[in-house]
Amino acid sequence: MMINGKNYKNMSQIMRLIRLFLFLLLTAPSAFGQTRDIVLESITNKFNDYCRKIPREEVYVQTDRDDYIAGEELWFKAYLMDRQSSGFSSGSKILYFEVLNSEKRPVVQKRIRLEGGFGPGQAVIPDTLGTGVYTVRAYTNWMKNFLPYNCFNKTINIYNTLKTLGEKVLPFNPSNLNMGMETGSKINLFGFDITIKRLESGNLSLGINTSRDFRSSIGSTCYLFIQTHGIINLKQMINLAEDSTKIEIPGSLLIPGINHITVFNNAGTQIAEKFTYTPGTEKQPLLVKSPDSCKTREKIALNIETGVGQSQTIIPSGLSVSVVPATNKTFMDLADYMVFGSEFGILPDEIMKSDLRDVPVEMLNHFLSGIKSKWINWNTILSGKYPELNYDKETEHHYLYGRFINKSTQEPDAEKYLFLTMPSKHASFQYALTDANGDFTFTLPLGDGVMDLIIQPEDVNSNNNIKIESSFSTIYPEFPSAKAASDSKLPQYFSKFAVNYQVKKIYGSDEPEDKSKPMLFKSGAKRFYGKPDIELVMRDYIKLPVMEEVFFELMPGVFLKKKKSAYEITVSDQVENRVFDRAPILFADGVIINDAALIANLDPEMVEEIDAVRARYFVGDYLFFGLVNVITKTGDFSNFTLPDYAVRLPYRVADPVKTFSSPDYPDPQSKRSRIPDFRNTLYWNPAVEADKEGKARVEFWSSDFATDYIIDIQGVTSDGHPISVKKRLRIQ
Repeated sequence: MMINGKNYKNMSQIMRLIRLFLFLLLTAPSAFGQTRDIVLESITNKFNDYCRKIPREEVYVQTDRDDYIAGEELWFKAYLMDRQSSGFSSGSKILYFEVLNSEKRPVVQKRIRLEGGFGPGQAVIPDTLGTGVYTVRAYTNWMKNFLPYNCFNKTINIYNTLKTLGEKVLPFNPSNLNMGMETGSKINLFGFDITIKRLESGNLSLGINTSRDFRSSIGSTCYLFIQTHGIINLKQMINLAEDSTKIEIPGSLLIPGINHITVFNNAGTQIAEKFTYTPGTEKQPLLVKSPDSCKTREKIALNIETGVGQSQTIIPSGLSVSVVPATNKTFMDLADYMVFGSEFGILPDEIMKSDLRDVPVEMLNHFLSGIKSKWINWNTILSGKYPELNYDKETEHHYLYGRFINKSTQEPDAEKYLFLTMPSKHASFQYALTDANGDFTFTLPLGDGVMDLIIQPEDVNSNNNIKIESSFSTIYPEFPSAKAASDSKLPQYFSKFAVNYQVKKIYGSDEPEDKSKPMLFKSGAKRFYGKPDIELVMRDYIKLPVMEEVFFELMPGVFLKKKKSAYEITVSDQVENRVFDRAPILFADGVIINDAALIANLDPEMVEEIDAVRARYFVGDYLFFGLVNVITKTGDFSNFTLPDYAVRLPYRVADPVKTFSSPDYPDPQSKRSRIPDFRNTLYWNPAVEADKEGKARVEFWSSDFATDYIIDIQGVTSDGHPISVKKRLRIQ
């Protein structure tokens, strides 16, 4: 048989050709669908991997007010949130809080302990500061990887009664910062354009306009990917069959917040991105029941509860309450702030100092047309080349960073060991190995106790400097040139605030009693080497005149001998009964010493205990060939001189926080007291807890300062949603 010029011997060959043709015809759409699935799956996997490996922490700081007199106390509460879940972050435990002047110099720095995602703080504003606009910024150690913009920023006004007349105010306005943002549709391709329109139904209308040349060169297939703060809302393939393609996206698919819309071509390459805002539901109701007005020196009760109409009881957690004079200034609450966070840089004042519901749509759209996410960067995500992370989350420890520098060359010294110890009767020990840049890291326990740290190199003959790095970042945004403002623009309430502050300083009307304890150095609870092989308690034995006799008579297997003009201590292995070839590590009060003569010259009367480990001992990867620790009765290394090659510094991981105090007037006599009470902050409480019914109550007394006040209450619900309420109170 002849078919198409070819001779087939039988029909079976013909049937095989027909079956092959039908198979190819039927599997072509499936192969196309597999290609589509592969592209979307690849984008999704890379996106999820990035969000998992580069999570974004956000900080929100509520200050008691926005206007201060130099010398006053600034009270605040910090909230640590996870950008992806929008709930409290259980990660970092230390917050870095700063107040910066217009020249990017910190005038206040505090480390604050975070528990359960929030923590209270307090700082004294230096009375030497000049009148001006200052910036509060806050971040965690993890957020330092992404500075200068992954941090909380807020401006406050500070006035100085002695440095106002004749001075110029240098304001800092974050909205004027050069954010380095791209504008418009971030990737402008010839023949391609996207339009976004919000429909009355709440759905989103997406229009994609393409030219024939664009579709011929790029292809008629693209992929739509929408995410909101790290959560995927929608992903789908789009067929660009015509010049204009319309897509209606159900509003129910869009998570409230800033929706990031990205379009990819059929090769999985980003070709355009835009942003739109999807409003959320009404904020969680929080009610405060209090009088609208009261007299001076009168008791005020605030009864706080969740709104009516709830299907279940919503229990507020960690509420903060601020009652301050009304100055017609405001700052967005936690719920509004988390719509943006720090993902899009520093927000303009028009948005930052407004209720988001009151911001005009045109203004918000204009802002969204010029932003770019500083977290979700598709070039980074698709390439897999993630940013270098130099700072870890401080979840269980605080990190102390430093650099080891050669004195002669001023170059970093790599691959060198350094030791960290703390004078104590309970020896603690850490080692660190410098990297190629000479950098090293030690970990410190969390807490507000003061630690006495001693850092020294393993090689005491090295010609090096140990430089401790500040835990506060020195990376700042580019501040604009400040414009001078005349004194005539000072607010009217400035003079009243200034008088109130002066009266407070004179009379100390709300100064709490100082119940703080003297500063004591914190030490470890146990020895890092556990129970030693020899634990010689000196009081259990008769007094011997010199340390050589103590070792000879009472320390079997540990030898203190004098060779020529130097002393040495050796240890024999208790198993093989053979002296180690290398000298043991020597400690005095838990501090490493490298001269046995320091121990030999001690008066035995000053020694409380001698510990010895007669075996090879590992701490991590570092090996000791035996260990001797001489503990004096003081246990603070005061009987020894610190060598020149070591660095000693007192260090507190988290700063202690005082409790806000205000006068009470429980009886007629106290109300008639002639001591004036002019508090600029009437009341501050950062930790108000609700009962099982979701209700809370706080009480305080009004002062002699008769004016209008703003009650500002913020917190979160039991399921992690921010809640807030503001109410006006008049004292007359």
